[in-house]
Amino acid sequence: MSSGHRSKTKPTSEIEARHSVGLRIIAVYEVAKTVCLIIVAIVAFGLHKEENFNHLVHALEHLSLADTNGLRWQLVQLLEQMGPGKFAAIGIVALGYAAIFATEGIGLWLRKHWAEWFTVIATGSLVPFEVYEVFHKFNWLKLAALLGNVAIVVYLVRLAMQPHKKPDATP
Repeated sequence: MSSGHRSKTKPTSEIEARHSVGLRIIAVYEVAKTVCLIIVAIVAFGLHKEENFNHLVHALEHLSLADTNGLRWQLVQLLEQMGPGKFAAIGIVALGYAAIFATEGIGLWLRKHWAEWFTVIATGSLVPFEVYEVFHKFNWLKLAALLGNVAIVVYLVRLAMQPHKKPDATP
């Protein structure tokens, strides 16, 4: 092959830099989800206490907002059906997912190959549920989450399938 007909491949360092940015973006997204879930867990553990739970329900019942769609009353009814006892379980589940997302985020930030596959498996396993949710009760946020997660899975599968440099083993 003559030098005038070289293939259109990019230098490895340029590809590595681009993938590094992609992994960092996904890592930041995973850490943001972790922080949100920790906040959910803190609130849930607070609502597990009967006094806090009753205070929230009372406050929602007495809000002076224009309530044209009844959303506030639906929330009050949902809270009363759940009761304070279920919030400990919600907090534990939120912390469990936070641990998974934190593991994904830190592993991707550190460019660990196992984290690419871990994220593919964890994120990919939720895609069927997200598809169901989009078709069951459509809203744009659910669709955006589905498309974002599918893009992350496809990107990471493509990246994980590429050969990775092994660390230099110095004698």
